[in-house]
Amino acid sequence: MSKKHIGPFLSIGLAILIIGQPAYVSVAFPQGPPQQITTPAGRVIVPPSSIERPEERGLRAHTNHLIFVAAKPQGTAGTPAGENPGSLACVYNIVSTYQKDGCPTNPSGPFANPSNGSSNGSGVIAIVDAYHYPTAYTDLSAFSGQFNLPVLNDCTNNPLTTNCFQVVYAGGVQPSVSCGWNQEAALDIEWAHAMAPGAGIVLVEAASNSLSDLLAAVDTASNIAGVRQVSMSWGSSEFRFERNYDFHFNRSGIAYFASSGDTGGKTIWPGVSPNVVSAGGTRVNRDNSGNFTSESAWSKETCGGGPCGGGGGPSRWEPRPTYQNVIQGIVGSSRGTPDFSFDADPFTGVAVNGPFCSSSGSGWMVFGGTSVSAPALAGIVNSAHPQLLGSGSGSSYAEQVLLYTGHPNYSSSTFRDITSGNTGYAAVPGWDFATGIGSSQTLNQK
Repeated sequence: MSKKHIGPFLSIGLAILIIGQPAYVSVAFPQGPPQQITTPAGRVIVPPSSIERPEERGLRAHTNHLIFVAAKPQGTAGTPAGENPGSLACVYNIVSTYQKDGCPTNPSGPFANPSNGSSNGSGVIAIVDAYHYPTAYTDLSAFSGQFNLPVLNDCTNNPLTTNCFQVVYAGGVQPSVSCGWNQEAALDIEWAHAMAPGAGIVLVEAASNSLSDLLAAVDTASNIAGVRQVSMSWGSSEFRFERNYDFHFNRSGIAYFASSGDTGGKTIWPGVSPNVVSAGGTRVNRDNSGNFTSESAWSKETCGGGPCGGGGGPSRWEPRPTYQNVIQGIVGSSRGTPDFSFDADPFTGVAVNGPFCSSSGSGWMVFGGTSVSAPALAGIVNSAHPQLLGSGSGSSYAEQVLLYTGHPNYSSSTFRDITSGNTGYAAVPGWDFATGIGSSQTLNQK
């Protein structure tokens, strides 16, 4: 892949990180000073790994995660802050145990997780990220233990089996370590597991964050036996030759998911590729008692006008695929994104156990951004696999055809139509550039 074909500008629509409970307010970065955005609720910090340097445009991808330092402590003693597998399993109707109780933030009891044991999910979900994450298995296991999820077997040095976690080096040798990408990988593996506890998880580590290395890692993931979904929480601002690389996401039997981006109303690649399911962002709204009330688009205003909000819009370079002919009147001649969405607003973000980048060790934090959406939706579709696809092909194209032509009027109870919020595009009844078809509601009801 020649450098001139990788595009003039790369930036990833990735995770947004909120520091929660326990309190963690000392943020220092050895690479240099971060940028900051002040909000009434606290400071939104843009770490150096998310700041694009002009000389790296078109050559390297970057995290776009933001760190939120809350003005007041979040969560309760002994409980990680943020949404958890049980609370969002209720919101998205993956389990209905707590529906009668208003989908509380911290459900308790024997079914406080989406697996109801380990029955939801099968096969393998591959997570593609850059660099080596040395504490991946221990961090994932702590996450699983906290939320009563199945603790996967560590089979990195053994043949892949069911209920298994494995790390694969795409380049054949262990990559170097990058803390920002480690945080991304923590989010990805934990929330794919949260939504599909019965599936195996493979973390495929690219040699670096160059676009060529990440695409090589996608190819490696696609060749792993048993893989049904590939999650890519990274992306690039669109570039003229992006269509030349869409073939990396066109393997029969595999569904590819990519973040729609964290800059409201703007598109990224591969989220705009017609061969992937573009994962958009929403906000989960609750009352003062913590009960779920509604879901809205993740609006850019939540960061005080800063660089956040659910990505989406008409692609600059990708033409409208045939499965979007049903919404031709909205998208015109362009591929429209996102396809469907999941909680991504940092102020309603999810609990993650991962590495602190300003000090040693790992701990509980809260992440937002469409980096949450891609692995979570991959997990939901994994759990829903037979019901969603019918034929069981698992291809991204088949999934998108069913998402669109299976629900042309967007009135099915399969999806929650989101009609409030503005990402730069307003959320309105039916499909829109803010949340796509909406959020999953009964995709994996057995």
